[in-house]
Formats: sequence, structure tokens, C-alpha cells
Amino acid sequence: MKMIQQLAIAAVLTCLSSAQTLSIKGSDTLGAKLIPQLAEKYKAEGHADVKFEIAAEGSATAFPALANKTAQIGMSSRKAKEEEITDCKTKGVVLKEYPVCFDMLCVIVNKNNPVKNLTKAQVAKVFTGQVKDWSEIGGTPGPVSLYTRNTSSGTYKDWQKMAMDGRDYPASSLKMAGTEQIAQEVAKNKGGIGYVGLAFSETRGTKALSIDGIAPIGDNKKTYAYSRECYLYLPEDATPEATGFLNFVLSPAGQKVITSTGFIHH
Repeated sequence: MKMIQQLAIAAVLTCLSSAQTLSIKGSDTLGAKLIPQLAEKYKAEGHADVKFEIAAEGSATAFPALANKTAQIGMSSRKAKEEEITDCKTKGVVLKEYPVCFDMLCVIVNKNNPVKNLTKAQVAKVFTGQVKDWSEIGGTPGPVSLYTRNTSSGTYKDWQKMAMDGRDYPASSLKMAGTEQIAQEVAKNKGGIGYVGLAFSETRGTKALSIDGIAPIGDNKKTYAYSRECYLYLPEDATPEATGFLNFVLSPAGQKVITSTGFIHH
């Protein structure tokens, strides 16, 4: 009987030790919704032993985590900067870049806002604080409330580059920790405006605007003003768990999850 108990305990310990933890850190755009859904599908397709730890706190957080080996995969809604690649390399981590999907940065307003379309020039003026009242751009008179991501976000910097000619946000802009928070605030504020990834562009209480007459939908990924590529970064000597998950993300099954989650397959 004692021998049987010992064998049973050994079997449990073996099962526990075989469970693998995969740490993924970085972009909120990818990590808030897409990567968790990919992880669930991956587990359901024969990888139930993989435990995922996903921290979505902004693209800038991916690269220190990769450098310090506290993450096996980094998520980023922008390309890694040269200094980020160098910092990883000085710590013995050579990064490999994998484009995984396209996203669109959508300008959203409250559903009751009569504005349906803005020009790129108008968007730039709104987000740099030159337009302060909706009446200046065809809306109902009232103050513009500007919601943005915080400074650690890749989306924050992407938007500066893509929509604002690199200029600064006004001091009055309200910085949110995540994309979902921007959508929630705009839904509550009739004067609200913000930018979100395509996956959040149909949040209840909001609507996405066309830009120069082009709607933010998958078919327009090459003509819409604010389309962008999103990436996963892995060390050159990635773990089998990280490589396995990456291969799934790039597979037809993974790309199907990407499309169903509101992103655009690569």
C-alpha cells in the first residue's frame, strides 16, 4: 500500500513538473484581447499543459522583459527601436521579429455625435489641441474631450507619428492605461474622442469615423490612413513552448482567431 501511495505521489509530481509556463509581455493592443484568445485556442488544441502569464502594459515593456528574461515572448504594436534591440543584445538576447497581423487605429466618438467623417488634417488638429470645440469640425457645439493611451504604449507613439506629424499631445488630454478604457470613457462622454485598435472599434456606445471618406474595415487595410503592422518578438534561442505558440499564431488556425477577434490576418 505504501509503495502504491509513493507511486501515486510521484505521478502527480511528474504531471505538475510537466506543466510549462509561457510568459508573454508587452502591447495592450495585442495582450488585452487577441493573445488571450489565441492562448485559449492553443490550449484547447492539445496544449492544455501550457500555463500562460500575459502582462499587457504597453509595447515599451516588452523589450526590458525580454532582455531580463522575465518574458519568453514580447508583444509590440510597433517595430522595436534600435536601442531596444541593442539593450537586449548586450544582455545576451538576440531578438527575432515576427509580423503577425495588421491592425487599424480607429478614431472613435460617442455614438450620439453627429460627426461621421474627418480629414487627416482635422484629426491632427484635434489631437494636438488646436480644435477645442466640436462646432469647429461640423459637430454639435461643446468641448472636445481627448482620450489617449499612456506614454509606455506603442500605440501612443504610433498615433503621434501617424496622425500628429510627431507633435505633442495637449496637456488637457486624458491618458488611459489601456485601449478598453479609452473606449469606455468615450462611450460615457458625448464630447469624447479617442483612438483604439480595430478590435475595440465597435465598443457599445461608440462609433468609428471614416477618415477622408475611407472606413476602418479589413478590406481597406492598404488605403485606410492609420493601418499598422503588429509583431511578436522572440529570442533567437526561444524555448520550445514559445516557438510552439508562435507557430500556432502564424498557422491558418491562429490566423482564423486573429480575424475573428477583430484584427486583420497577415
